[in-house]
Amino acid sequence: MSGMMFNRYSEPRQGGRSGKSKGKSKQERFLSRKRYLESEGLIIEKQNQKQPDKIQPKKTKKPRNVKFNVGERSKPRAVFPKFTSYLPNNTYEPSSSAQAYSRTSTYLFPSNGNISQRDLAQRMAVPRPPGPIKYLALDCEMVGTGPKGAQSELARCSIVSYDGDVVYDKYVKPINPVTDYRTRWSGIRRQDLLHATPFYHAQKEIVKIITGKVVVGHAIHNDFKALKYFHPACQTRDTSRIPLLNEKAGLPEKQCVSLKKLTKAILKRDIQTGYRGHSSVEDAKATMELYKVVERMWEQKLASLSLSAKAMDLAMKKTR
Repeated sequence: MSGMMFNRYSEPRQGGRSGKSKGKSKQERFLSRKRYLESEGLIIEKQNQKQPDKIQPKKTKKPRNVKFNVGERSKPRAVFPKFTSYLPNNTYEPSSSAQAYSRTSTYLFPSNGNISQRDLAQRMAVPRPPGPIKYLALDCEMVGTGPKGAQSELARCSIVSYDGDVVYDKYVKPINPVTDYRTRWSGIRRQDLLHATPFYHAQKEIVKIITGKVVVGHAIHNDFKALKYFHPACQTRDTSRIPLLNEKAGLPEKQCVSLKKLTKAILKRDIQTGYRGHSSVEDAKATMELYKVVERMWEQKLASLSLSAKAMDLAMKKTR
């Protein structure tokens, strides 16, 4: 390097050259010195290499309709399947509004907040059709899942006919692991669910049976919720909301009375006794018997409500 520096100052100046030639010779000397220093390893050429971009993880779209295993998440979203109910062909012809509701209703949980009194009467007030009709009574038993068993899931479902014959009675395996069997009330034990029917398979079987039928139950909205299903209101009879039963039992009309209390007061029979828990077959039979006590009067009242709803429809059409 000292030799190069010496050459820099010891080289004689060449006179008579133009400024352009001087600049050119100066550039050549600079390049030759640079090559020499690089060959000796005294300087390292900076390489302007492009730094690679940071690799960002690809955004993967979550696939739809993915079935999660039981242990993947504690609270899977409830799936509410849509089913369409069709009334039998040999039944009566209800009003246009009631017919549209009953034939096109999808089983999602509706909100009654925006339903007018007239619409509610039309949905509930459907007269008994002429000829034979199939009535079924349904009762379900639930177990607890999730933290402290706070979430209720279906564990048994029983359906009986109008005459009390058992149409369907199966144990159902809940979607999530059971944390509380509630044996004292449900009557369900661990061994009952070892070979139980999977929930979605049982749901299809039950829906197939009750579609197009009048379903009787006590506080039946809880049973439909456990089934993740909604039955048309015009085909539902809830014995916990029939004032005639409370009147016969000598209780306030607006009070929601338990099935055990109504059965004791009207049928003079004890149910849900002992520590073995409830029997859904026994409860379904008691519900059907209670309904049969007030069937004629209750259906006549529904028929009168239906006629009044039709009259209101005609009045509304005339005023338009």
